[in-house]
Amino acid sequence: MPTTIRRWVVVLFVTAFIFGWSAQSSRDVAVAQGRKPIMMTRIYTGPDGLSHAEEVEMKLNGNVTEMMKATGAEFSRRAPGPVSAWHVGPRRQFVITLSGRGELVVGDGKRVAVGPGQINLIEDTTGKGHTTQNVGSEDRIVVTIPLADQAVNNR
Repeated sequence: MPTTIRRWVVVLFVTAFIFGWSAQSSRDVAVAQGRKPIMMTRIYTGPDGLSHAEEVEMKLNGNVTEMMKATGAEFSRRAPGPVSAWHVGPRRQFVITLSGRGELVVGDGKRVAVGPGQINLIEDTTGKGHTTQNVGSEDRIVVTIPLADQAVNNR
C-alpha cells in the first residue's frame, strides 16, 4: 500500500476514533467517572388506557438539568395506611419522597417502591390511574411540584 494511502487510512481511523469517543452520552461519561446517573420513575398512561412505570434517566447538561418551570411546591405528610382507590394524577407533576416509604401500583400490575430521594414524574392524568400506599411505621413526607408545561410526551 502506498505511503499516502496508509497516511489517509491512519488519519481517517484516528478521526473516526476521536468522533466516536467524544460522542459518548453523558451517562457513559458519568459512569466512567464513577458518578451514578440521576434516575426518576415516570408514571404515564399508555395507549391501552392503563398506567405504566418506567425508569428514566434525567438528562444533564454538565451537572444540572435544564430549568423546568413549576407552578408551585407543596409539602405534605402522609400517614401509613390502607391502599388508596385507583386515581389519576391531578396534573403533570413531580412527587419527591423526602422520608418514609410507599408503594405505587400501576394499571399493568407493576409495583413501584418509593423511599427517600425517589423522584416520580406523574403523567398518568387520564385512564385507570394508579394506587398508592404509605408503608412502614413512619409518615411519608413528600414534596409535590406541579409543572407549568402540562404536555405529556408519550414517546
